[in-house]
Amino acid sequence: QNMLEELLIHKPDDPIQYMINHLKQNSDDAPRICVLGPPASGKTTVAMWLCKHLDTIRISQETLLFKEILTLTKEAKAYKERKQKIPNALWANLIQERLSNVDCIKQGWILEGFPENQEQAWMLQSSGIIPRHVVVLYAPDMVLIERNSGKRLDPFTEEVYHTTFDWPSDPRIQQRLVKPEELSEQEVSKKLLEYHRNFPEVFQIYQKVLKSVNADQPSIDVLSQVLTYVQTRHRSAAPFTPRILFCGPPGSGKSLQAALVAQKYSLVNICCGQLLKEAVADKTKLGELVKPYIDNGYP
Repeated sequence: QNMLEELLIHKPDDPIQYMINHLKQNSDDAPRICVLGPPASGKTTVAMWLCKHLDTIRISQETLLFKEILTLTKEAKAYKERKQKIPNALWANLIQERLSNVDCIKQGWILEGFPENQEQAWMLQSSGIIPRHVVVLYAPDMVLIERNSGKRLDPFTEEVYHTTFDWPSDPRIQQRLVKPEELSEQEVSKKLLEYHRNFPEVFQIYQKVLKSVNADQPSIDVLSQVLTYVQTRHRSAAPFTPRILFCGPPGSGKSLQAALVAQKYSLVNICCGQLLKEAVADKTKLGELVKPYIDNGYP
């Protein structure tokens, strides 16, 4: 299914060679996850934890701008230095370039905070970047504003902690935590307003692969729910032929249930006992072998 999606998006001149290359390079089981949510909802914590647990690549605004050497990095940084908003097309191109690297192809990827709006989502889709799982964190705005003021950053691991909600137990980590450059309450409120304005359109695009998780609960519960979801496999749209086996002791209703299921879903009902009786009646070689058992009432 993934290979068919890629074929339809890229329309290669040589489809056969494209499919061969896809099978050689791609791991269709590799994670392709987007972690979305408003400011201070815990996106970085969740994305980093998933990255460690799934052994995959985490990609965020910070990693794209300050940790990757990409052809468009310098252009994006120039916008940042001028305190101008980086265009959606530039973000989409940066993401596409990074995800085309071998590590992302083999190990999969986690996009943290992307896409932010409908235009980014469409651009990513047109580039063939289609997540299998989209996790959306949510919490009341007042909780998010309070969280923003208590953020602390570990400069060694880049993990995010909080003075109230998620304080590390290791004294060494406590000593090296630094206060990141935080947004004012007015700036957070503005970003929340922008998020709430853009999110419904993003939800419409990803609703079939999206799960909302309440971030206003202990972090271990948030991480557990997220991990459970991203490890599920969505049902394929490919044709599916059901094969069902009914087991149980004599008199448990196997024959009745099999008949009802076969009738409801237009399936072929095969009864092993009936097949053996027909073989005996037709005097086939198999029938001659099983006839003594049936005559004596043996299974």
